[in-house]
Amino acid sequence: MAMPSETEPAIKKYISLQELSIHNKKDDLWISIHGKIYNVTNWANHHPGGDLPLFNLAGQDVTDTFLAYHPITASKYLHNFFTGYYLTDYTVSEVSKDYRKLLSHFSSIGLFDNKGHGVFLTLCFMVFLFSASVYGVFFSDDPFVHLGCGGLMGLFWIQSGWIGHDSGHYQIMKTKAFTRFAQILSGNCLAGISIAWWKWNHNAHHIACNSLDFDPDLQHMPFFVVSNKFFNSITSYFYDRKMNFDGFTRFLVSYQHWTFYPVMCLARLNLFAQSFILLFSKRKVPNRVQELLGLLVFWIWYPLLVSYLPNWSERILFVLASFSVTGIQHVQFCLNHFSSSVYVGHPTAREWVEKQTSGTLDVKCSPWMDWFHGGLQFQVEHHLFPRMPRNHLRTISPFVKELCKKHNVSYNCVSFLKANVLTIQTLRNAALQARDLSNPIPKNLVWEAVNTHG
Repeated sequence: MAMPSETEPAIKKYISLQELSIHNKKDDLWISIHGKIYNVTNWANHHPGGDLPLFNLAGQDVTDTFLAYHPITASKYLHNFFTGYYLTDYTVSEVSKDYRKLLSHFSSIGLFDNKGHGVFLTLCFMVFLFSASVYGVFFSDDPFVHLGCGGLMGLFWIQSGWIGHDSGHYQIMKTKAFTRFAQILSGNCLAGISIAWWKWNHNAHHIACNSLDFDPDLQHMPFFVVSNKFFNSITSYFYDRKMNFDGFTRFLVSYQHWTFYPVMCLARLNLFAQSFILLFSKRKVPNRVQELLGLLVFWIWYPLLVSYLPNWSERILFVLASFSVTGIQHVQFCLNHFSSSVYVGHPTAREWVEKQTSGTLDVKCSPWMDWFHGGLQFQVEHHLFPRMPRNHLRTISPFVKELCKKHNVSYNCVSFLKANVLTIQTLRNAALQARDLSNPIPKNLVWEAVNTHG
C-alpha cells in the first residue's frame, strides 16, 4: 500500500502503541518519533548507524533515542518515511521533557559543534608516542629501553582508541572525508582494529546498554559473565547464536575474578579476530576493501617493527608490554558497565534516560587526568548525549546530575579504585554462584580435577 507523504493534506489516522509494536520485524519495521509513525523497513540497510539499532527498537516510540543520535538537520528527511499515521497514546514523561530541554539547550549554545582542540592534541600525543617507540627500537640496544618502547606502543594504541571511539559518534575533523581518513589511519592502519567493526559493535552497545542478550559488551562467554542469568545459556541477538553455559565455561567463570586482569592484558587479540571475522563475513560492510587494506598496513608495519628487535625474548616482551599496557583501556571499558544494573530482553526506547543511567557508571577524575580516561569517566553523560564532544562532558556533568536527582534516576559515580573493586566483586559473586548451582550441569574432567569452593 502506498504511504501518503507527510506534507500531503489528509485526515489524520491513528494507531496505538500496541498496534505499533506489531511492526517489529525486519520486513515490517515501523517506529514513532514525536508521535508520528515512520516505516523504515527499506531504510534499515542504508542507515549510517547500521541496521541493528533500528531492528532492536522496531515497533516503539524512539523519540529520545533519535534526538540523542541525530542532529536537528536529520529531521528534514523523515517525511520520506511517514506512513500518515499518528500515535493515539503518545505521551512524554517528565524526565523526557527535561532531557529534551537539556538537549535543546546544549545544541543552542553550540556544544555539539564546538569540538575544541582535543582531537589535535590527542593526535600530537599519538605522534610523540609512536615516534618515541619506533626510535627506541631502532636506535637503542638496551633491552629495558625496548621493553619501555613496547609500553609506549600500548599507550599509543589507547589514544588511538579514543580517536576511534569519538569518530564513531560525531565528526571529529572539519569534513567527513578527513574524519574517515583519521578513522582508518588511527584504527585500521595503526592499531589493527576495523573501525567498521567498532561502529557496528559500539552502536549496538549504546542502544541496548546492559541488556544481557542484546548488548555485545556484556557477552564475553566463556571467559566472563556478570550475572547468573547467563547460566541458562541465553541467546545473543548481536552475534545471532546461543551462548552455551557448558562445563568448560563453568570452569572458566568460576575463577573469573582471578583471571580478569590477565585476560584483559591479551584482550586485544579478540579485537583483531573480531575485525577480520566481520570483514570476511557475508554482512554488509561499507568500504570493505578500504577496511581490509587498512588492516593489511598494520600487519605489515607492526611485525616488521617487532622483527627489528635483536632476539625472540625481546620481541615477545615487546609484544606483551604493548598488549598489557593497552589492556588498561579494555579494563576501562568494563568498569563502566560490569557492576551496573543488567536486564534480559529488548531495549526499551521509551525509558531512554532511565535505561542509560542505570546501566552506566561514572569514574571520579581530576581534569588533568582526562587524557587517561578519554571521556569514559563521564560515561553517564556520554550515554545520554553520545554526540557530545568529550571536551564538553565535564561541562554538562552538573546538568546531568541535576536531571537525575530531580527525577530520582540513577547516577552512579565512584573512584577509579572503587570501580575496579565493584567490578571484581561482581565477577566474584557470579563465580561463586557458578560453583554452587543447585542443579549443576554435567561436569567435564577439568572441572572434576580442579574445582574447589571458596
